[in-house]
Amino acid sequence: MNKNSIENGSCILGIEFGSTRIKSVLIDGQHQVVASGSHEWENEFSNGIWTYSEEAILKGLQASYADLKNNVQKEYGVPLKKIAALGISAMMHGYLPFDREMKLLVPFRTWRNTITGEAAEKLTEVFSFNMPQRWSLSHLYQAILNGEEHVPDIAFLTTLAGWVHYLLTGQKVIGVGDASGIMPIDRDTCDYDARMVEAFDELVAEYHFPWKLRDILPKVLSAGMEAGVLTEAGAKLLDPDGDLACGCPVCPPEGDAGTGMAATNSVREKTGNVSAGTSIFSMIVLEKPLSKVYPEIDIVTTPTGSPVGMVHCNSCTSDINAWVSLFCEFAETMGLSVHPGEVFPKLFRKAMEGKPDCDGIVSFNYFAGEPVTGLASGRPMLLRKPDTVFSLANFMRAQIYASMETLKYGMEIMNREHVAIDKVFGHGGLFKTEGVGQNLLAAAIHAPVTVMETAGEGGAWGIALLAAYMVNREPDETLEDYLDRRVFAEMKQITVQPDPRDELGFDQYMERFAACLSAEKAAADNLV
Repeated sequence: MNKNSIENGSCILGIEFGSTRIKSVLIDGQHQVVASGSHEWENEFSNGIWTYSEEAILKGLQASYADLKNNVQKEYGVPLKKIAALGISAMMHGYLPFDREMKLLVPFRTWRNTITGEAAEKLTEVFSFNMPQRWSLSHLYQAILNGEEHVPDIAFLTTLAGWVHYLLTGQKVIGVGDASGIMPIDRDTCDYDARMVEAFDELVAEYHFPWKLRDILPKVLSAGMEAGVLTEAGAKLLDPDGDLACGCPVCPPEGDAGTGMAATNSVREKTGNVSAGTSIFSMIVLEKPLSKVYPEIDIVTTPTGSPVGMVHCNSCTSDINAWVSLFCEFAETMGLSVHPGEVFPKLFRKAMEGKPDCDGIVSFNYFAGEPVTGLASGRPMLLRKPDTVFSLANFMRAQIYASMETLKYGMEIMNREHVAIDKVFGHGGLFKTEGVGQNLLAAAIHAPVTVMETAGEGGAWGIALLAAYMVNREPDETLEDYLDRRVFAEMKQITVQPDPRDELGFDQYMERFAACLSAEKAAADNLV
């Protein structure tokens, strides 16, 4: 069946640019994964900016697709020549300004940068809307405030997904979810908020730029709309061998937040998801607006434009990865051969033997600044009381708490706002070991957490689902209904309720965490 789907060109392709991996997923008519491919990559810290080079982006795109194509050939014995639809997703936010010839004017500034504090604060004041530092408009306004020479030459400003989509289709468009990481979206129009667009133009009028804001932003599209077709040049870029046919429809490019919602069936009101990888963020689809503006909570949208409360934290698993690497090095020094894939689950299960409050251990996993806790930069740091039982179990529990401590810090605001949450779905590497990350997240957010069998597929599968919705939906069929009825109706899932003992222990841990924030700030300020 899969071989036939590949040969007749009925499969759908989704590609997502994650923080550490570019993943390609091919799905069939039943939304099942037929094949996948990937390419590992890392951001660079260059001249004070977290970035990925143009070369890394383009070569990574080709390498991920090539891996998928090779896996198709190996498993099914047929070449991949035609697809029915395509979708591109990537890390949200950041800054990619281009001139009229589509030349990138400055290196890509990713979501990880916390260098736009002045701009974000001013825009929040002008808009009466929380403008995070990582949003594209914050980056643009900071570049204006800095007097950067490239700003007058900007002809197009987009996200990473928006740029790759342009390369493949020639269309300057963006999915509404990804657009909501550029600037605020009007719920009624599913477009940039007109009042705020006007306010921004007035704010920068004194600079006399040759553009207005709408002139340089991509057109906003909702899920289900067609966003162009794969051009001949786009097909050649994706597959330099020239095997891939052009002409298939392409769905609106989306950010990783939107594809995470699609991949976890959390696009209805009162549902949400937590994505946990290099970064960690929660997305709760709001039933009603929050009572006021909170700098810790971003308001973004689903792929169809419904408002979502988002708590975004820059650091999640990087420090755990560093410690596991250290333990592996120690094992090798002792003459033992170990693989990280074996070490992670053993250490994660060990964490569940630790005391619920980690017995006084506090860990900061801050590889970068965390706006949720008001820190512009970070340093990984471990603290403990002199009488702490410094066991492996307590240590590992503290590491897993650290991966979600800043998220919990922000989610407590939603708890106080009485935001209704029926379901929260977890996805990402933190949840691979059953009964650990999922259980502790439930304790952190005081809500049931569900992990589905597709949790490891992530956003590449999510954007493939959005492409499938575009080509397969019935007239007036909503994305919510499409996912419920056609994708997730028979999906295996595991739900855990929060353990009161873990909830109390995590709350006690958080009291120490909050008390030590000043120490983390001092470390960031002085360890240079």
